Amino acid sequence: MSDSSISKAVILARGLGKRMRQNDASATIDAAQSTAADLGVKAMIPVGRPFLDYVLSALLDAGFTCACLIIGPEHGAVRDYYTLQQRPERIEVSFATQIEPLGTANAILPAEEFVGGDEFLVMNSDNYYPLDVLQALQHLGQPGTVLFEVASLVSRSNIADDGIRAFATCTVDSNGFLADIVEKPAVECFDAGKLVSMNCWRFGPEIFAACRDVPLSPRGEYELPLAVKLAIQRGMKLKVAISKSGVLDLSRRSDIAAVTERLKNVRVSL
Repeated sequence: MSDSSISKAVILARGLGKRMRQNDASATIDAAQSTAADLGVKAMIPVGRPFLDYVLSALLDAGFTCACLIIGPEHGAVRDYYTLQQRPERIEVSFATQIEPLGTANAILPAEEFVGGDEFLVMNSDNYYPLDVLQALQHLGQPGTVLFEVASLVSRSNIADDGIRAFATCTVDSNGFLADIVEKPAVECFDAGKLVSMNCWRFGPEIFAACRDVPLSPRGEYELPLAVKLAIQRGMKLKVAISKSGVLDLSRRSDIAAVTERLKNVRVSL
């Protein structure tokens, strides 16, 4: 691994899974998937094997060797799975607890000890990012993010057009750095060439101060896009890579069959 590469990843797995717990009679899922969906722990939904296994395996393939899972106090099954049932041999998995589900900016704070003074990756536990995206973050050589073109996400992901409209939109300056990020933008802000964030970041430890200081969003949460916006205003530089790849999203029961199909030939090695 080069001097500019990073080894640590923080995976946000604390969410309540409200959308996943909603009944959907049209969703094609088996009994085990239904049981997992009822619990709302999206990362552990079996799609051949638990979805999070695929996420961790992709991180390994991209050169990451340590992962910290942000979980809630009620998520003992996640901890038990990776410490007792399926203990990884190739990646070191640790855990940090977000006591209350106060938002994605707040969720990063329990990982501060794990991070130390190093740069680190932050990603969602309910998204499967392809290898080229994770490698792009390594190749940045500094804090930054991968942004996705709307047209590519629509054509290469399992995410419907109306789903993409819920993501944060981003503006890049002439030097290739993130200039602005807008969470839950107005519908008219979207077009095929718009760049959106799928919450895949390479941060330095200075992000923690912004996560502590960010005010509550209109939704009543401490949200990571708003913390990033605050950090940029304070002078933080985030280099941008632009991707035309797709991302698999496991947010709703209706996503499970499509994600299972797309991952059926993906080899997992932990």
